[in-house]
Amino acid sequence: MKATLPMQLLVLAISVGDTAARELLPEAINSASIATIGAEAPALADPDPAIVRLQVLLDRAGSSPGVIDGLYGENLSKAVAGFEAMNSLPVDGKLDRDVVARLEDPGPVVANYVVSAEDAAGLVDRIPQDYGEKAKMESLGYTSVEEKFSERFHMDIDLVKALNPVSQFLSGDTVWVVNPGPLRDGKAKRIEVNKKAGQVLAYAEDGSLLAVYPATIGSEDNPAPSGRHKVKGIARMPVYSYNPKLNFKQGNNDKILTIPKGPNGPVGSVWIDLTEPTYGIHGTPEPKLIDKVGSHGCVRLTNWDAEELAGMVRPGVRVDFVNRSWAAPR
Repeated sequence: MKATLPMQLLVLAISVGDTAARELLPEAINSASIATIGAEAPALADPDPAIVRLQVLLDRAGSSPGVIDGLYGENLSKAVAGFEAMNSLPVDGKLDRDVVARLEDPGPVVANYVVSAEDAAGLVDRIPQDYGEKAKMESLGYTSVEEKFSERFHMDIDLVKALNPVSQFLSGDTVWVVNPGPLRDGKAKRIEVNKKAGQVLAYAEDGSLLAVYPATIGSEDNPAPSGRHKVKGIARMPVYSYNPKLNFKQGNNDKILTIPKGPNGPVGSVWIDLTEPTYGIHGTPEPKLIDKVGSHGCVRLTNWDAEELAGMVRPGVRVDFVNRSWAAPR
């Protein structure tokens, strides 16, 4: 990534939705100190530079905050708890001195990216809600370059737009994005799906914690399974088979439908199939809703977290569904 832009583009008036927010400077994010945030979650209406920085650093460290939006929500507290567990610290989800000392990095977290012609390829006009209409489409791709970048760089789309209020995201445009770092690697020996914590944890052969992700895990009407299962297989950019007799009823659709692949498909960009029939760990077309609305029994992650996890597992990996507070790996 490059790191220069005209100075007039450094002052960015942020607007999240229809609510005007205070100015946010990319250089303010890069120079912010996460030590200023404090142990208690601040109540914020607008993105905060230090929290954007904190979310990026947690993402880089392997404890995903989900969508990077500059706001201090439950998924951020859970990411702090995951980082504490990964570093053998007492787990309380609070940003104390020990967490700050181990997490802080003086390097930049926001940088420039030049939009390419390939970035605008494969877009679709819209994504219908009705599964019958989805089934008529050739693909369920992104609807804009902004949406594509929001997933590539793990950002809320409103933050992408807010950091680039004058850009039309055309080929050759230089835009501001956060840099969450490369996908984590390693081989997972075991996955733990923690219903109480609302997180998925990947453990290595030696019992160390490889990665932690916020997750939507079933719902009251459609609970996730319990007990021990295994990974059966992995499908990237999967076609989704809708069967109202086996899964759930969507709208007025009462027939089997084949819904095309794409990141905006019902299960996102990855399906990690489990030995429990019809259940899996998968992505989502709505990353900002992770652990905020229920699923139809499966385990839902952001697309980028599901893709990272898929790279660390293989058929036969153990998957334990538990319902407990944070504990040492078993």
